[in-house]
This record gives sequence, C-alpha cells and structure tokens, in this order.
Amino acid sequence: MVLALSWFFGCTQEPKKPVKIGILHSLTGTMAASEQPLVDAMTLAIEEINHAGGILGRPLQTVVADTQSDPHTAAQAAERLIVEEQVAALFGCWTSACRLEVKAVVERRQHLLFYPLQYEGMERSSHIIYTGATPNQQIIPALLWAMEQLGPRLYLIGSDYLFPHAANRLIRTLAPSQGGKIVAERYLPMGSGQVEPIITEISTLQPDVVLNTINGDSNVAFFNALEQANRNAVKPVAVLSFSIAEVELAQHPGLMQGHYAAWGYFQSIDSPRNRAFIHRFRSRFGQNRVLDDPMEAAYVGVHLWAQGVNDAQTIAPDRVSRAVLHQSLQAPQGIVSLDAATRHLWRTVRIGRAQADGQFALLWSSERPVRPSPFPAWLDKPRADTQPVP
Repeated sequence: MVLALSWFFGCTQEPKKPVKIGILHSLTGTMAASEQPLVDAMTLAIEEINHAGGILGRPLQTVVADTQSDPHTAAQAAERLIVEEQVAALFGCWTSACRLEVKAVVERRQHLLFYPLQYEGMERSSHIIYTGATPNQQIIPALLWAMEQLGPRLYLIGSDYLFPHAANRLIRTLAPSQGGKIVAERYLPMGSGQVEPIITEISTLQPDVVLNTINGDSNVAFFNALEQANRNAVKPVAVLSFSIAEVELAQHPGLMQGHYAAWGYFQSIDSPRNRAFIHRFRSRFGQNRVLDDPMEAAYVGVHLWAQGVNDAQTIAPDRVSRAVLHQSLQAPQGIVSLDAATRHLWRTVRIGRAQADGQFALLWSSERPVRPSPFPAWLDKPRADTQPVP
C-alpha cells in the first residue's frame, strides 16, 4: 500500500507555471476611452486560448500596465514587464509616439511587440508585428474614394503628433496628382477642445470633405461644434475619419452620424465568423458593448502570437518572431496573413458611413485583402512651403 501511494504521488504533476504576456494600454488620460476596450478584446483571446488548453500545455496570464496616455510612461512599463515580470511578449500602444518609445525598448531588450493600430508606415522592426493598417490599406484608398465620391477640395485636420502629420504628408503628395486641392491643414494639441477657430475656417472655406486624423477625446469637441455649424450651412461639410470608430461613437451617440470612416473591420460586417465574435465578446463583457477595428486587430495579434508559439514550440521571443511570419488567421474581418517581408498584415479595406445607432453602413470594400506597403515609393521629401500650420 505504501509503495502504491508513493507511485501515485510521484506521478502527479503540479500545475504548470503560467506564461505571462504584457499588455501596454492607457487606462487613464486622454486616450483611455479608446484603449481600454483593447484590453478586453485581448482578454477574450487569452481566455479562448486557455479554454483550448493554453500554449505548450501552459495557461496564459496577463500583466496589464497603464501607460497613462504618455509615451515615456509606456516605455518605462515595457522595461518593467520585460525585466521584472519576464513576459513572453508585449501587446499594445496606440499612438505612434507610444510605439516609437516602446520600439526602442523591445529592440534593446531583443523582445517582441504586437502593435494593433493603423499608422503612418515608414517603419519595419524585426521586433514588432504590425496588425493594424498601413497607409495603402486605409489612408490612400480612402483619399481616392473621397475625392471621387465627395469632391476634390480637401481640409486636413489632425492631432499634433506623428501619425496625423505623416498621414497628411502622404495626402499632400498624392492628392494634387489625382486632381485634389488642399484648402488648409490644421492641428490640435492632444486632448484640446479649442476647435472654434477651425470650425469657423471650415465654414468659410467650405471644403468638399474634411480628412480627420484627430485622436482621443478632442473628436467630441470637434464633431459637436461641426454639427452646430452644419445646421446653418447651405451645404453641410462631410468628414472622413481615420482614428475614430464604434467605441468612441458608443460613448457619444450620434456624434458622427452621416460622416465617414475608413477601417479594415467594422462591427457591421455580416458574416457568420464576425457574428460569432460579437456574440462571444458580448457574452463575456456585456450585451451593450461594441467592437471596432483596433479591438479586432488586438484580438488577432494574440491569436497569431499563440500560433507562432505553437509552431516554434517555445516562447522565446526571437524564435516566435520568426515563426509568426508564416501565420494566417480566419479573423472576424476576414482572412489575414502576415507578410514576411514587411511584418505587417494583408488586410481588407472598408469605408463606412456612421448611422444614428453608432454603427457603420458599409459603402465600399476592396475585393480582396490588400498587401501591406509601409514604404510608399512615391513619397516626396518635406518642403518648407508645405509644413503643417500649428
């Protein structure tokens, strides 16, 4: 009997140590309303992976760091998660300023970051997987659509940081060759609500479309003021946005009604896979919750990383970084695949019009996923006479 018990206890195994992954997103500050939902989307992905047995027989455990809408804080958090928490990978950042600060950390530490936002391109790091859209998967096709459908006279408005400046540089270069004319280009400090001079100028210039790269809660002030101006306008001004989606609209019903947005994923995509995704998310986080493109891209990133781990049979960042380049996924937006040459995803491009319920009616979609091109060959160098006006 003693021998039998000894054999039994010798064969039992203690629970395997969890694999930690680090999440870097703003839970406070001007970007919190946009970024907090990405944590929930990644939590869903992690729970799905754990329900299926984890990775390499081990459960996943998240360590969430509040980046406080501050790039320097994000870099400090990334350092702590890598060195002290010993996470297997990092997932997060929203603004390009945040990504660039964290990029320096993961490159120095030879680690791995999954970045879920559309951005300005002109970057490739062997330590980053980019699951958001490149300019040729959002800005460029949306610009061409807007000039054809809404008109050639363009007003550029954005937050005063890297992505809007770089996006507008692309637009300044491409629009004139397609018959477009930029009537003005203006920027707001991050978090600013001082939009009255901009709205006055838009009302005076009467562009065919405003191309909007404002980030965060400044959008609320901008759209509220524009709505007031449009009520008295002979021809209301249309806005096409690149950084505002369903999450922001759910918090401010009717904010963007009648205006446009360009993304790869909209919650209104009518497919069995997307409907199942929405059902799983709402069952976990509440029936009134909505999903948007950055959330879907964050969710996709976790699953792609897990597939890379299972193929590499290790959580070592350098080996996973190589293995993940061969991954594809049937995502809620449709099939996505890593482009090994650029470390970005092939993605479908979509344009939608905001409805009263905060969802987007789909107006246009690319016929198939578009290959990422983060380095436009035709991009010109900045000129002194086209520098952004503060």
